[in-house]
Amino acid sequence: MPVPSPALDKLRQDAWVGDAVLELYVRSHILREFGKVDAEMKTRFTCNQFLNCVGNPTQVEADIGVIYQREGLLPAFAWIREHLEPLFLKQEAKRTRHGR
Repeated sequence: MPVPSPALDKLRQDAWVGDAVLELYVRSHILREFGKVDAEMKTRFTCNQFLNCVGNPTQVEADIGVIYQREGLLPAFAWIREHLEPLFLKQEAKRTRHGR
C-alpha cells in the first residue's frame, strides 16, 4: 500500500476542514433563503459532481479549509458565496426550468 506524501496528507486535512465549513455555509444558506431543511439541495450544493464544475473537489474543499484556518469563518463563507453560490444558483435555475 503506497504511503501518502506529506503534501497529500495536508491537502486531505485541509479538505476535511473545508468540507465541514462548506456544509455549515450551505445548511445556513438554505435555512435563511428557503426557511426549511432541504437535504437534497444541500447534497447538490456540496457533492463532488457540483464541486468538480469549479475544480478538483478535494482542492476546492482544501481551499475553503485553508481560508477558514488562516482568516476565519466569515472570509471562508465569503469565498463560498463568491465562487460557488453563483454557479450553484445558475444550475438550480436550469434544473427547475427542466422540471427536475
